[in-house]
Amino acid sequence: MRISIIGQQDFGKAVLDAFLARGDEIAAVFCAPEKEGARPDALRAAAEEKGLRVYQFKSLRDPEAARAMQESGADLGIMAFVLQFAPQEFVSIPKHGTIQYHPSLLPKYRGPSSINWPIIKGETETGLTIFRPSDGLDEGAVILQKKTPIGPDDTLGTVYFERLFPMGVQAMLDAADLVLAGQHTETPQDESQASYEGWCRSAEARIDWAKPIDHVYNLIRGCNPAPGAWTTLNGKKLQIFDARKTVFRRFADVPGKIGEVVDVSPQSFKVTAQGGLIEVLKAKLEDGKKVSGGELAQAGGAGPGSMLGS
Repeated sequence: MRISIIGQQDFGKAVLDAFLARGDEIAAVFCAPEKEGARPDALRAAAEEKGLRVYQFKSLRDPEAARAMQESGADLGIMAFVLQFAPQEFVSIPKHGTIQYHPSLLPKYRGPSSINWPIIKGETETGLTIFRPSDGLDEGAVILQKKTPIGPDDTLGTVYFERLFPMGVQAMLDAADLVLAGQHTETPQDESQASYEGWCRSAEARIDWAKPIDHVYNLIRGCNPAPGAWTTLNGKKLQIFDARKTVFRRFADVPGKIGEVVDVSPQSFKVTAQGGLIEVLKAKLEDGKKVSGGELAQAGGAGPGSMLGS
């Protein structure tokens, strides 16, 4: 098939590589312009290296973007990790329209941080959706969905890189084949089941040690590796990445005060939360490097009795 890819970064590159590997023709590649000082976009770099036609429009509403898509003569548009708004007059140009990847089970978790939030909220399942882009945010008809469990110790990194990333690349190939063969279905999303979550950024990633232990642990793993759940230590920002939790049956058995470092070992340090302990295995203090919890505790002054978040 002859396709145009709209996307960016590593996922966009992986989708490009997958279509090329099976012999499909790439008519054009559309990437958002890089911000000043940012590293080169992986999709753009790969496409240019292969001699493909690459466009970087500040807005896909630009009439020139529509003209470029028209001139590409694509059978199908493939939206692979797109943060730009793509209007209907743009996505409807290819002969068979356009399909888009979203890493959640739509209509749940619409929005830009749809991998973080199911983990943070303690969900035991997530997945991906290939759908028809509409002018609403992640609201178009569903073509294909795939599910994956969220284990009790999964992180954003494991769910995305080990499952949603490779599953998503294959799902784009599968959905494209169904659409080109006319064998797909388009199921409207059930608005009564819809949910939207905004960006998971620094403000949302701050740890409240007074919250139940499961809440704190889910926040840490849902923000690992980005944006990194954080607290403060001696007035400095402390990001926590790899961690474990210990839950106590009785609150009276939990040692220390809320937010207190109660134990330090060469590998880690433990912090009291509501109903249990968080063992910090990997962390980063302000402008320092990501190191083991034990190394950070010794170098950063997080000895037993130190208070976090105060």
